[in-house]
Amino acid sequence: MTSSASKFVRLLKIVVVAAIIITLVRRFRGQSTPDATGQARWQPLVEPTPPPKRSQPVKFAEPADAESADAEPEPGTQSWVEPDKGECPASHPIKGNADSGIFHVPGGQSYERTVPERCYATAEDAEADGFRQAKR
Repeated sequence: MTSSASKFVRLLKIVVVAAIIITLVRRFRGQSTPDATGQARWQPLVEPTPPPKRSQPVKFAEPADAESADAEPEPGTQSWVEPDKGECPASHPIKGNADSGIFHVPGGQSYERTVPERCYATAEDAEADGFRQAKR
């Protein structure tokens, strides 16, 4: 073999050994190799806890009458109305999304683009109906 060929073989052996060492170090540290996008998939520091299981399905309050939608709701009652053409009436400005269980208040980050399934007069009414407020 020529001297350049032997140098190439020696370099190839070094690269292979380095790749093996890197793989072993990652495995012992609990890190996985990069995914298809090229970003490393890091193991979580704390094991995530699963959400609590519900013993029964969520029961939502019955909608308020259309006549009472314009009137102030009585204290302590859970009231919501159906949206009219995808918009909440002025008396019930809080938008509830039943699929996600999240409600959006006016001025919130996602309020304008949220298509409501239920409209609430107050945040307390939405919370009493099993919804949680959007984070922003």
